[in-house]
Amino acid sequence: MAQYGIGQPVRREEDPRHLKGGGRFINDNNLAGQLHAYLVRSTHAHAAIGPLDIRAAAAAPGVAAVFTGEDVIADGVGTPKMQAPHKRPGGAPLFHRAHRGLSAGFVKYVGDPIAMVIAASLDQAKDAAELIQVDYDPLPSVNATHVALADGAPAVWPENPDNIAGIYEVGDEAATDAAIAGAHHVVKRRLVINRVYAQYMEPRGALASYDAADERYTLYVDIQYPHRLRNVLAEDILKVPEQNIHIIAGDIGGGFGTKGWQYPEHRLTMWAARKLGRPVKWTCERSEAVMADEHGRDNISEAELGFDADGNITGLRVRTVANVGAYVSSVRNFLATFGCVGGLNGVYRIPAAHDRVTCVNTNMNATAPYRGAGRPEAIYVIERMMDEAALELGIDTIELRRRNIIPESAMPYETALTFTYDCGAFEKNMDDVLALASVDDLAARRIDAEARGKLLGFGFANAIEQAAAPGLEFAEVRFNVAGTATILMGTKSQGQGHETMYKQIVAERLGMDYADVRVVDGDTDKVSYGNGTSGSRSAVLGGSSLHIALGKVIDKTKRIAAHMLEAAEGDVEFENGRFTITGTDKSLDFNDVARAAYQPGKLPAEIEPGLYETGTFRATKRTFPNGAHTCEVELDPETGKVDITNYCVADDVGTVINPLTLKGQIHGGIAQGAGQILMEQVVFDADSGQLLTGSFMDYAMPRADDFGAMKIISNPVPTATNPLGVKGAGEAGTVGALPAVMNAILDALRQAGVTDLDMPATPERVWQAIQEAKA
Repeated sequence: MAQYGIGQPVRREEDPRHLKGGGRFINDNNLAGQLHAYLVRSTHAHAAIGPLDIRAAAAAPGVAAVFTGEDVIADGVGTPKMQAPHKRPGGAPLFHRAHRGLSAGFVKYVGDPIAMVIAASLDQAKDAAELIQVDYDPLPSVNATHVALADGAPAVWPENPDNIAGIYEVGDEAATDAAIAGAHHVVKRRLVINRVYAQYMEPRGALASYDAADERYTLYVDIQYPHRLRNVLAEDILKVPEQNIHIIAGDIGGGFGTKGWQYPEHRLTMWAARKLGRPVKWTCERSEAVMADEHGRDNISEAELGFDADGNITGLRVRTVANVGAYVSSVRNFLATFGCVGGLNGVYRIPAAHDRVTCVNTNMNATAPYRGAGRPEAIYVIERMMDEAALELGIDTIELRRRNIIPESAMPYETALTFTYDCGAFEKNMDDVLALASVDDLAARRIDAEARGKLLGFGFANAIEQAAAPGLEFAEVRFNVAGTATILMGTKSQGQGHETMYKQIVAERLGMDYADVRVVDGDTDKVSYGNGTSGSRSAVLGGSSLHIALGKVIDKTKRIAAHMLEAAEGDVEFENGRFTITGTDKSLDFNDVARAAYQPGKLPAEIEPGLYETGTFRATKRTFPNGAHTCEVELDPETGKVDITNYCVADDVGTVINPLTLKGQIHGGIAQGAGQILMEQVVFDADSGQLLTGSFMDYAMPRADDFGAMKIISNPVPTATNPLGVKGAGEAGTVGALPAVMNAILDALRQAGVTDLDMPATPERVWQAIQEAKA
């Protein structure tokens, strides 16, 4: 069945169902007798609030209940635990305040939920919410990252007056200080990475019910980690046995990390369903989403890169301020601030490095993983610094990278910032992508652009990331009496094409027709265990666990086939879906043997009838997907408009399971990275803390016509860390896109005298920078 096996460009199995309207997204779920919830959210960034007057709302038509923060506290609804490896300055314990679900006594950001109205219809709940009287006493607020540590800055939490939640450090500080001090030349830059929001296709939602007879909750939800959600709800929040919670996550209209796991609305709908004895449904509206959800990125780095007289890097020192918002409810809100800082080394030989990340509270939404989760931020810093260093040192930007790149012969390579790269051909990535981008003709294209009144800019970036963090993943293969199979996976698809990928692995191992395989995920009653999908882990851990389970299936069916063929097991070979006696043409199809597993008369006495196996893969080492990106832009100095005209990638994601869906992943990642550079930004008013980008009228999103051609080639160097040799691809496009696009824009702007620009490079900001340079 090689035509559907690993390495084949197979169209996604999921697409016809979705294109025909057969998707089962969160808002498609409804239960008999359900009530509808609506959340009242703060209109202030920081304020004290007195008792809420909910009497009129509670008496409104159709209203079943109105709950406030005092009700949540009285019922003992819990919060997730904190396990982040941060300390405050001097070694004091980490400061964090988890969101209670509904805030009481104060609000800490615009959108902070303070009351939940539940009624027979959503419109009735909204109408009743208008009747709630709230007495706000506004307080000073911190509305930007650079303000949090300023002298005299308001305290987000009175008990934490300096606004420092915690500090994370990695590397050798003394060695790095010495390397920077002794460097022949030191390049220093301040790099700002703005706040963005995932803007997935379907906003979040939740539908909860409670069966009093079984004392059991059911939650329909759109999340990436169903089993982890069940665990935290049971142990920390609702404090019930884990088997008393059933999580069902169906189709998910995009996640990108932002739909990771526990949001206040999950626990609130479950808690309310139990109190009211009826299902409770909450649907986030598009106009509510940006103020209701966690955001991504938002940090400022002061970076110093030291060089010797020959242009070799001697040391890297980075000081980052990371905005984690007002509430830090779990380790998730810190993950991007510490999980991937090792990526600051990039693909370069840097003998000494040290990074200190200071996490600060502000009166803004919490931040959490968003596509890349710290990886794009790290590569943005090192790749922007390499371009700036090339300018200061007078060395070609590609040549400077070549001088410092880690050679393939050095693998495995231990970096100065915790990572050990097991394999990779970084310089070949560079060679391949530069050839793909036709850089030899770049000068001619610049002249052509200039003749048309445009400035052509060329950007380059090497990218590497840690993926598939150590941990466990689970797969189960169940055959039925007809010989067809159901695959149950502990990962959770949000649109990546998991169903197709897993079927390809089955086809490769067993030779089965893809139509005879069904894939199930997201249901904690059906799938025994799983850690969900994040950090490019599904192919690595999920695929490997499935590979293990299929290996057990092969072992058992080989014994059955030997019995049926009247041969010794050692004389039977399995290849391309057939069991054959070595050296003969006597064989059996896998499907025939799978059916025989349920026919005791065809089995030897010592073999248990049936065919169902599980596989659990334990990853002990990270993988390191890597690649090289080039970007060409044409910039109109009269309008400030930037057009991406050509984008090229040479990527190493290890073994490529499906080249077609891999390109789709990279295309989407590039779009999200480039979108952040060109136009995307969450903006709060500097004085009031009001959210100014709460809709698509103000938050710009990239469209297809914002991109030119994207050319993608693979340079696979399979890893030995897992049986499939895969490294992961989910973040790859985004990690390289941020620096590649910005480097291209700045290359164009330098021709107009502009030397610096922070993202996003909107036409207005680009035009203004050009005018200031002229002045």
